[in-house]
Amino acid sequence: MATVVIDVPLSVLDLAPVARGASAGEALRHTTELARRTEELGYHRFWVAEHHNMPAIASSAPAVLLAHLAARTSTIRLGSGGVMLPNHAPLVVAEQFGTLEALHPGRIDLGIGRAPGTDQMTALALRRTMEGLSAEGFPRELTDLMNYFTGEDPGPITATPGLGQRPAVWLLGSSGFSARLAGLLGLPFSFAHHFSAQNTLPALALYRQSFRPSRWLERPYAMVAVNAVCAETDERAEWLAGPAGLSFLKLRAGRPEPLATPEEAAAYPYTELEREFVAQRREGQATGSPETVRRQLGDLLERTGADELMLTTLVYDVADRVRSFELIAGGLSRNT
Repeated sequence: MATVVIDVPLSVLDLAPVARGASAGEALRHTTELARRTEELGYHRFWVAEHHNMPAIASSAPAVLLAHLAARTSTIRLGSGGVMLPNHAPLVVAEQFGTLEALHPGRIDLGIGRAPGTDQMTALALRRTMEGLSAEGFPRELTDLMNYFTGEDPGPITATPGLGQRPAVWLLGSSGFSARLAGLLGLPFSFAHHFSAQNTLPALALYRQSFRPSRWLERPYAMVAVNAVCAETDERAEWLAGPAGLSFLKLRAGRPEPLATPEEAAAYPYTELEREFVAQRREGQATGSPETVRRQLGDLLERTGADELMLTTLVYDVADRVRSFELIAGGLSRNT
C-alpha cells in the first residue's frame, strides 16, 4: 500500500458552532477547548470567522474571541478567517489587531475578507452606511488598513496600537477577485475551498500568475480551507457530517438555525433537489476514516499545490469535533 504524505502545515478554522439546545457561551467555551487541544496536537494556526445574524455561529466578534484564545494558549498562531472589512472602518481593525499583536507578538494573523459575511440588512446595521460595502471600494480600504500598520502614506491619524505592530496580513477569497488582488499586493492567500470548490484551481492559478514580491512576502503562499470530518469509520464520519449539510441547506433557504443533531439531520425529509444540493456541497471535501481523509487531503494537495491546509469541522458534539482533529493529526504517519 502506498504512503500518503501530508508534508504541509495543517491549521484549523472554527466558527464556534452553536448546537441546538446549547448557548453561545457553551459554543465559545468549546472553541476554547478545541484551540487548546489542537495546539497540543501540533496544528500550526487557529482561525475564527466573522459571521452575523446566524443562530448557528457564535464567532461574530473575532478580535474579542482571539484575545480570549490567546490568553489560554501559548504557541499556536491565532487569527481571523476572516475579518470582513466592509463591516468595519479600517482604523478600528488596525487598532484591534495592533492591540492583539502588541500583547502577543508574532502569533497574530489578520485574515481579511471582502464579503460582509451576512445579509445586506445586517451589513448596513454594522456599517451604518452603504459606503464601503461594494467590491469597488475594497482595495482602497485594504490599502488604508495596511498603511496604519506600516506608516506608508501617513495622514493625520496614527493607529495606536497599530503603527509598528504588524500582524501577518492575509487575503481571503472564494473567487478570482481576491486571488488576483492578493497576488498584486504580494500577500498570502487563503482560498475557501470548503464552500467554493469549483473555483479553487482557477483562483489559485490567478493568484500565482498575479503575484508580485512585497515587503510582506517574497513568493506566493497559498492556503486552502477544506471541510474535514474524521471518525473511526467512514460510516460514522458520514453520520457526523449530516448536520453541517442540513445547516448549509437551511442557510441558503434563508432559514438559518442552530446546528441539528445527527439524528435530526438523518430524519430530515430531503427532497431530491435538496439531496443533490447537499451532495454538491460535499464534493472535494474530506469525510471518513483516518485512511479515507488522509487520501482525500492528499488528492487535494496534489491538485492544488497548496502550501498549507486549513481544516474546518462542523459537527454537533464538541467531543466529536476534537476527536476528528486528533484522528487526522495521529493518522498522517500511517500507511494507506
